[in-house]
Amino acid sequence: MKFVVEKDTLIAGLQQVINIVGQKLTMPILSNVLIEAIAVKNQIALSTTNLDLGIRCTVTAKVERSGNITLPVKKFASIIKALPEREVTCTLEDEVYVHLSSGGSRFKILGLASDEFPQLPSLDMGQSITLNQMQFLRMLKSISYAQSKDENRYILNGVYFLAENHCIHFIATDGRRLAVISSEITDDDLKKSAIVPAKTIGELERILGIGENVQILITEKQIAFLIGVETNDDHGICDSIYVVSKIVEGKYPNYKQVIPSVSDYRIHFDREQLLSVVQRVALVADEKNYSVRLKFSNCLLEISAQSSMYGEARENLSVTYEGEAIEIAFNPQFLIDPLKVLTNDEIFFEFKNELSPGIIKNNDTFLCVVMPLRLN
Repeated sequence: MKFVVEKDTLIAGLQQVINIVGQKLTMPILSNVLIEAIAVKNQIALSTTNLDLGIRCTVTAKVERSGNITLPVKKFASIIKALPEREVTCTLEDEVYVHLSSGGSRFKILGLASDEFPQLPSLDMGQSITLNQMQFLRMLKSISYAQSKDENRYILNGVYFLAENHCIHFIATDGRRLAVISSEITDDDLKKSAIVPAKTIGELERILGIGENVQILITEKQIAFLIGVETNDDHGICDSIYVVSKIVEGKYPNYKQVIPSVSDYRIHFDREQLLSVVQRVALVADEKNYSVRLKFSNCLLEISAQSSMYGEARENLSVTYEGEAIEIAFNPQFLIDPLKVLTNDEIFFEFKNELSPGIIKNNDTFLCVVMPLRLN
Protein backbone atom coordinates (compact mmCIF):
# COMPACT_ATOMS: atom_id res chain seq x y z
CA MET A 1 0.00 0.00 0.00
CA LYS A 2 1.29 3.41 -0.93
CA PHE A 3 -0.48 6.73 -1.38
CA VAL A 4 0.18 10.46 -1.32
CA VAL A 5 -2.48 12.70 0.19
CA GLU A 6 -2.94 16.33 1.16
CA LYS A 7 -2.47 16.73 4.91
CA ASP A 8 -5.67 18.82 5.32
CA THR A 9 -7.65 16.25 3.33
CA LEU A 10 -6.49 13.41 5.57
CA ILE A 11 -7.17 15.44 8.72
CA ALA A 12 -10.69 16.25 7.49
CA GLY A 13 -11.37 12.55 6.88
CA LEU A 14 -10.05 11.51 10.28
CA GLN A 15 -12.16 14.15 12.01
CA GLN A 16 -15.29 12.57 10.57
CA VAL A 17 -14.55 9.10 11.97
CA ILE A 18 -12.55 9.65 15.17
CA ASN A 19 -15.39 10.75 17.43
CA ILE A 20 -17.00 7.35 17.98
CA VAL A 21 -13.82 5.68 19.27
CA GLY A 22 -14.17 5.46 23.05
CA GLN A 23 -11.84 4.75 25.98
CA LYS A 24 -13.29 1.48 27.30
CA LEU A 25 -13.08 -1.01 24.43
CA THR A 26 -13.73 -4.75 24.39
CA MET A 27 -11.33 -5.28 21.47
CA PRO A 28 -8.00 -3.45 20.99
CA ILE A 29 -8.61 -3.09 17.25
CA LEU A 30 -11.68 -0.93 17.95
CA SER A 31 -9.30 1.89 18.90
CA ASN A 32 -7.91 1.78 15.36
CA VAL A 33 -8.96 3.29 12.06
CA LEU A 34 -9.13 1.00 9.04
CA ILE A 35 -7.26 2.60 6.13
CA GLU A 36 -8.05 1.19 2.69
CA ALA A 37 -6.17 2.51 -0.34
CA ILE A 38 -8.07 1.97 -3.62
CA ALA A 39 -5.88 2.53 -6.69
CA VAL A 40 -8.63 2.26 -9.32
CA LYS A 41 -10.52 5.15 -7.69
CA ASN A 42 -7.57 7.15 -6.35
CA GLN A 43 -9.30 7.17 -2.99
CA ILE A 44 -8.61 6.11 0.54
CA ALA A 45 -11.41 4.95 2.84
CA LEU A 46 -11.19 5.60 6.59
CA SER A 47 -13.44 3.50 8.85
CA THR A 48 -14.05 3.29 12.60
CA THR A 49 -16.64 1.40 14.61
CA ASN A 50 -17.70 0.75 18.20
CA LEU A 51 -19.85 -2.22 17.06
CA ASP A 52 -23.05 -0.20 17.58
CA LEU A 53 -22.13 2.62 15.21
CA GLY A 54 -19.75 2.69 12.29
CA ILE A 55 -18.54 5.51 10.02
CA ARG A 56 -16.66 5.30 6.73
CA CYS A 57 -15.28 8.40 5.02
CA THR A 58 -13.63 8.45 1.59
CA VAL A 59 -11.10 11.09 0.51
CA THR A 60 -9.14 11.69 -2.67
CA ALA A 61 -5.48 10.64 -2.81
CA LYS A 62 -2.82 9.59 -5.33
CA VAL A 63 -2.82 5.84 -4.76
CA GLU A 64 0.20 4.03 -6.19
CA ARG A 65 -0.49 0.63 -4.59
CA SER A 66 -3.75 -0.65 -3.12
CA GLY A 67 -3.77 -2.17 0.35
CA ASN A 68 -5.12 -1.84 3.87
CA ILE A 69 -4.02 -1.60 7.47
CA THR A 70 -5.40 -0.39 10.81
CA LEU A 71 -3.64 2.24 12.93
CA PRO A 72 -4.37 3.73 16.40
CA VAL A 73 -6.69 6.50 15.24
CA LYS A 74 -6.03 9.13 17.91
CA LYS A 75 -2.24 8.81 17.77
CA PHE A 76 -2.33 8.71 13.96
CA ALA A 77 -4.45 11.87 13.83
CA SER A 78 -2.11 13.67 16.27
CA ILE A 79 0.90 12.82 14.13
CA ILE A 80 -0.75 13.91 10.88
CA LYS A 81 -1.73 17.27 12.40
CA ALA A 82 1.87 17.83 13.54
CA LEU A 83 3.51 17.12 10.16
CA PRO A 84 5.29 20.13 8.66
CA GLU A 85 4.32 20.01 4.98
CA ARG A 86 1.00 20.02 3.07
CA GLU A 87 1.65 16.64 1.44
CA VAL A 88 1.94 13.28 3.24
CA THR A 89 3.26 10.00 1.82
CA CYS A 90 2.04 6.78 3.48
CA THR A 91 3.70 3.45 2.70
CA LEU A 92 2.92 0.04 4.21
CA GLU A 93 6.01 -2.10 4.73
CA ASP A 94 6.69 -5.33 6.64
CA GLU A 95 2.91 -5.99 6.69
CA VAL A 96 2.18 -3.98 9.87
CA TYR A 97 4.43 -0.92 9.76
CA VAL A 98 3.29 2.31 8.08
CA HIS A 99 5.98 4.77 7.07
CA LEU A 100 4.92 8.42 7.00
CA SER A 101 6.97 11.15 5.38
CA SER A 102 6.28 14.86 5.09
CA GLY A 103 9.09 17.31 4.37
CA GLY A 104 11.95 16.29 6.62
CA SER A 105 9.76 14.33 9.06
CA ARG A 106 9.73 10.52 9.11
CA PHE A 107 7.51 8.27 11.23
CA LYS A 108 7.24 4.48 11.44
CA ILE A 109 3.93 3.47 13.05
CA LEU A 110 2.98 -0.02 14.20
CA GLY A 111 -0.48 -1.07 13.12
CA LEU A 112 -2.68 -4.17 13.25
CA ALA A 113 -3.68 -6.27 10.27
CA SER A 114 -7.18 -5.51 9.01
CA ASP A 115 -8.36 -9.14 9.16
CA GLU A 116 -9.90 -8.72 12.63
CA PHE A 117 -11.42 -5.29 12.02
CA PRO A 118 -15.24 -5.59 12.14
CA GLN A 119 -16.54 -4.86 8.65
CA LEU A 120 -19.26 -2.24 8.39
CA PRO A 121 -22.50 -3.67 6.98
CA SER A 122 -22.91 -2.66 3.36
CA LEU A 123 -26.61 -1.94 2.82
CA ASP A 124 -28.33 -1.41 -0.53
CA MET A 125 -29.09 2.32 -0.64
CA GLY A 126 -31.30 1.84 -3.71
CA GLN A 127 -34.44 1.68 -1.54
CA SER A 128 -33.50 4.71 0.52
CA ILE A 129 -35.23 7.99 1.36
CA THR A 130 -33.48 11.10 0.02
CA LEU A 131 -33.54 14.38 1.94
CA ASN A 132 -31.71 17.66 1.57
CA GLN A 133 -28.86 17.70 4.11
CA MET A 134 -29.58 21.12 5.58
CA GLN A 135 -33.28 20.32 5.82
CA PHE A 136 -32.49 17.02 7.57
CA LEU A 137 -30.07 18.75 9.96
CA ARG A 138 -32.64 21.43 10.86
CA MET A 139 -35.27 18.75 11.48
CA LEU A 140 -33.01 16.77 13.80
CA LYS A 141 -31.99 19.85 15.79
CA SER A 142 -35.65 20.86 16.08
CA ILE A 143 -36.47 17.78 18.14
CA SER A 144 -33.31 16.02 19.42
CA TYR A 145 -33.18 18.01 22.70
CA ALA A 146 -36.34 16.14 23.80
CA GLN A 147 -34.66 12.71 23.84
CA SER A 148 -34.65 11.03 27.24
CA LYS A 149 -31.34 10.71 29.10
CA ASP A 150 -32.78 8.17 31.55
CA GLU A 151 -31.06 4.85 30.74
CA ASN A 152 -33.92 2.97 32.41
CA ARG A 153 -36.21 4.24 29.63
CA TYR A 154 -33.99 3.02 26.82
CA ILE A 155 -36.84 3.10 24.28
CA LEU A 156 -36.87 6.90 24.62
CA ASN A 157 -33.06 7.25 24.37
CA GLY A 158 -33.15 8.26 20.74
CA VAL A 159 -35.19 9.74 17.91
CA TYR A 160 -38.05 7.82 16.35
CA PHE A 161 -38.04 7.82 12.54
CA LEU A 162 -41.39 7.04 10.94
CA ALA A 163 -41.97 7.04 7.18
CA GLU A 164 -45.57 6.59 6.01
CA ASN A 165 -48.16 8.15 3.70
CA HIS A 166 -45.55 10.09 1.67
CA CYS A 167 -44.17 11.73 4.84
CA ILE A 168 -41.25 11.18 7.17
CA HIS A 169 -41.69 12.11 10.83
CA PHE A 170 -39.00 12.56 13.49
CA ILE A 171 -40.17 12.26 17.10
CA ALA A 172 -38.41 12.64 20.45
CA THR A 173 -39.78 12.57 24.00
CA ASP A 174 -38.57 12.16 27.57
CA GLY A 175 -42.06 11.71 29.02
CA ARG A 176 -42.42 15.36 30.07
CA ARG A 177 -42.21 16.91 26.62
CA LEU A 178 -42.67 15.72 23.07
CA ALA A 179 -41.20 17.21 19.89
CA VAL A 180 -42.38 16.22 16.40
CA ILE A 181 -41.39 17.45 12.94
CA SER A 182 -42.46 16.14 9.53
CA SER A 183 -41.54 16.47 5.88
CA GLU A 184 -43.04 15.21 2.65
CA ILE A 185 -41.17 12.53 0.69
CA THR A 186 -41.76 11.21 -2.81
CA ASP A 187 -41.40 7.49 -2.06
CA ASP A 188 -44.57 5.58 -2.94
CA ASP A 189 -46.21 3.29 -0.38
CA LEU A 190 -43.14 3.37 1.89
CA LYS A 191 -43.74 2.39 5.51
CA LYS A 192 -40.63 2.14 7.67
CA SER A 193 -39.77 2.98 11.26
CA ALA A 194 -36.75 2.88 13.56
CA ILE A 195 -35.59 4.25 16.92
CA VAL A 196 -32.20 5.82 16.21
CA PRO A 197 -29.87 5.95 19.25
CA ALA A 198 -28.93 9.33 20.72
CA LYS A 199 -25.22 8.73 19.98
CA THR A 200 -26.02 8.28 16.28
CA ILE A 201 -28.17 11.41 16.26
CA GLY A 202 -25.30 13.36 17.81
CA GLU A 203 -22.88 12.15 15.14
CA LEU A 204 -25.31 13.04 12.35
CA GLU A 205 -25.75 16.55 13.74
CA ARG A 206 -21.96 16.91 13.79
CA ILE A 207 -21.40 15.59 10.25
CA LEU A 208 -24.36 16.93 8.27
CA GLY A 209 -24.37 20.23 6.44
CA ILE A 210 -21.36 19.95 4.09
CA GLY A 211 -23.15 18.59 1.04
CA GLU A 212 -26.46 18.57 -0.79
CA ASN A 213 -28.35 15.33 -0.06
CA VAL A 214 -28.43 12.41 2.34
CA GLN A 215 -29.89 8.97 1.66
CA ILE A 216 -31.52 7.09 4.54
CA LEU A 217 -32.11 3.34 4.50
CA ILE A 218 -34.04 1.63 7.31
CA THR A 219 -33.82 -2.15 7.76
CA GLU A 220 -35.09 -4.41 10.51
CA LYS A 221 -32.06 -3.98 12.79
CA GLN A 222 -29.99 -1.20 11.23
CA ILE A 223 -30.21 2.24 9.73
CA ALA A 224 -27.72 3.64 7.23
CA PHE A 225 -27.00 7.16 5.99
CA LEU A 226 -25.06 7.92 2.82
CA ILE A 227 -23.97 11.53 2.94
CA GLY A 228 -22.85 13.09 -0.31
CA VAL A 229 -20.19 15.73 0.27
CA GLU A 230 -19.18 18.65 -1.89
CA THR A 231 -15.49 18.43 -2.78
CA ASN A 232 -13.53 21.48 -1.75
CA ASP A 233 -9.83 21.23 -2.48
CA ASP A 234 -9.03 24.31 -0.42
CA HIS A 235 -10.43 22.82 2.76
CA GLY A 236 -9.85 19.10 2.25
CA ILE A 237 -13.50 18.08 2.41
CA CYS A 238 -14.28 14.36 2.16
CA ASP A 239 -15.81 12.75 -0.93
CA SER A 240 -18.54 10.82 0.90
CA ILE A 241 -19.48 9.65 4.38
CA TYR A 242 -21.32 6.42 5.18
CA VAL A 243 -22.86 5.99 8.64
CA VAL A 244 -24.44 2.71 9.74
CA SER A 245 -26.00 2.18 13.16
CA LYS A 246 -27.87 -0.40 15.13
CA ILE A 247 -31.37 0.70 16.05
CA VAL A 248 -32.97 0.54 19.48
CA GLU A 249 -35.05 -2.62 19.73
CA GLY A 250 -38.57 -2.25 21.03
CA LYS A 251 -41.85 -0.50 20.28
CA TYR A 252 -41.98 3.26 20.51
CA PRO A 253 -44.95 4.66 22.51
CA ASN A 254 -47.96 6.00 20.63
CA TYR A 255 -46.85 9.62 20.57
CA LYS A 256 -50.07 10.80 18.90
CA GLN A 257 -52.00 10.16 22.12
CA VAL A 258 -49.93 12.85 23.87
CA ILE A 259 -50.82 15.60 21.39
CA PRO A 260 -53.95 17.47 22.55
CA SER A 261 -56.75 17.24 20.00
CA VAL A 262 -58.34 20.54 21.09
CA SER A 263 -56.76 23.87 22.04
CA ASP A 264 -59.00 26.78 23.02
CA TYR A 265 -56.31 29.45 22.65
CA ARG A 266 -53.72 30.11 19.94
CA ILE A 267 -51.39 33.03 20.63
CA HIS A 268 -48.83 34.47 18.23
CA PHE A 269 -45.30 35.34 19.43
CA ASP A 270 -42.06 36.63 18.01
CA ARG A 271 -39.74 33.72 18.73
CA GLU A 272 -36.66 35.69 19.74
CA GLN A 273 -38.65 38.06 21.94
CA LEU A 274 -40.33 35.25 23.86
CA LEU A 275 -37.02 33.38 24.17
CA SER A 276 -35.28 36.46 25.60
CA VAL A 277 -38.00 37.08 28.17
CA VAL A 278 -38.12 33.47 29.39
CA GLN A 279 -34.32 33.32 29.65
CA ARG A 280 -34.18 36.55 31.67
CA VAL A 281 -36.97 35.65 34.05
CA ALA A 282 -35.62 32.12 34.59
CA LEU A 283 -32.39 33.54 36.02
CA VAL A 284 -34.05 33.88 39.44
CA ALA A 285 -36.09 30.67 39.32
CA ASP A 286 -35.80 28.31 42.27
CA GLU A 287 -33.17 25.69 41.44
CA LYS A 288 -35.06 22.89 43.16
CA ASN A 289 -38.55 23.67 41.85
CA TYR A 290 -37.39 25.14 38.55
CA SER A 291 -40.35 26.88 36.96
CA VAL A 292 -41.66 30.05 35.36
CA ARG A 293 -45.28 31.20 35.42
CA LEU A 294 -47.23 32.40 32.43
CA LYS A 295 -50.25 34.45 33.43
CA PHE A 296 -52.62 35.29 30.56
CA SER A 297 -55.14 38.07 31.03
CA ASN A 298 -56.89 40.48 28.69
CA CYS A 299 -54.33 41.27 25.90
CA LEU A 300 -51.44 40.69 28.33
CA LEU A 301 -49.01 37.92 29.26
CA GLU A 302 -47.01 38.21 32.47
CA ILE A 303 -44.01 35.87 32.72
CA SER A 304 -42.59 35.56 36.23
CA ALA A 305 -40.35 33.48 38.47
CA GLN A 306 -39.26 33.65 42.08
CA SER A 307 -37.14 31.93 44.68
CA SER A 308 -36.37 32.42 48.36
CA MET A 309 -32.66 32.66 47.57
CA TYR A 310 -32.64 35.09 44.63
CA GLY A 311 -35.89 37.05 44.78
CA GLU A 312 -38.27 37.45 41.86
CA ALA A 313 -38.55 38.66 38.26
CA ARG A 314 -41.49 39.47 36.02
CA GLU A 315 -41.95 40.85 32.52
CA ASN A 316 -45.03 41.69 30.45
CA LEU A 317 -45.78 41.06 26.79
CA SER A 318 -48.74 42.26 24.74
CA VAL A 319 -50.67 39.29 23.32
CA THR A 320 -53.89 38.60 21.46
CA TYR A 321 -55.53 36.82 24.40
CA GLU A 322 -59.13 37.47 25.36
CA GLY A 323 -60.73 35.55 28.17
CA GLU A 324 -60.55 34.85 31.87
CA ALA A 325 -57.18 35.15 33.58
CA ILE A 326 -55.27 31.84 33.40
CA GLU A 327 -51.94 31.01 35.01
CA ILE A 328 -49.75 28.08 33.90
CA ALA A 329 -46.31 26.99 35.13
CA PHE A 330 -43.63 25.29 33.03
CA ASN A 331 -40.04 24.21 33.35
CA PRO A 332 -38.38 27.17 31.56
CA GLN A 333 -35.78 24.94 29.90
CA PHE A 334 -38.60 23.08 28.15
CA LEU A 335 -39.67 26.38 26.59
CA ILE A 336 -36.14 27.59 25.86
CA ASP A 337 -34.93 24.44 24.05
CA PRO A 338 -37.36 24.56 21.10
CA LEU A 339 -37.29 28.37 20.90
CA LYS A 340 -33.47 28.31 20.58
CA VAL A 341 -33.28 25.80 17.71
CA LEU A 342 -36.24 26.89 15.60
CA THR A 343 -35.40 29.21 12.71
CA ASN A 344 -38.85 30.69 12.04
CA ASP A 345 -39.39 34.17 13.45
CA GLU A 346 -43.09 33.51 14.04
CA ILE A 347 -44.26 30.85 16.50
CA PHE A 348 -47.59 30.01 18.13
CA PHE A 349 -48.41 28.89 21.66
CA GLU A 350 -51.57 26.87 22.13
CA PHE A 351 -53.31 25.63 25.28
CA LYS A 352 -56.74 24.67 26.57
CA ASN A 353 -56.61 25.59 30.27
CA GLU A 354 -54.22 25.85 33.21
CA LEU A 355 -54.03 22.06 33.61
CA SER A 356 -53.45 21.18 29.98
CA PRO A 357 -50.13 20.87 28.12
CA GLY A 358 -48.77 23.84 26.23
CA ILE A 359 -47.99 23.43 22.53
CA ILE A 360 -45.30 25.39 20.71
CA LYS A 361 -45.76 25.45 16.93
CA ASN A 362 -44.08 27.24 14.06
CA ASN A 363 -46.19 25.85 11.22
CA ASP A 364 -47.97 22.63 10.36
CA THR A 365 -44.74 20.56 10.29
CA PHE A 366 -43.41 21.15 13.84
CA LEU A 367 -44.84 21.04 17.32
CA CYS A 368 -43.52 20.66 20.85
CA VAL A 369 -45.86 19.54 23.63
CA VAL A 370 -44.78 20.62 27.13
CA MET A 371 -46.41 19.27 30.26
CA PRO A 372 -47.34 21.91 32.85
CA LEU A 373 -46.05 21.99 36.42
CA ARG A 374 -48.23 22.08 39.50
CA LEU A 375 -48.83 25.60 40.79
CA ASN A 376 -47.93 26.12 44.46
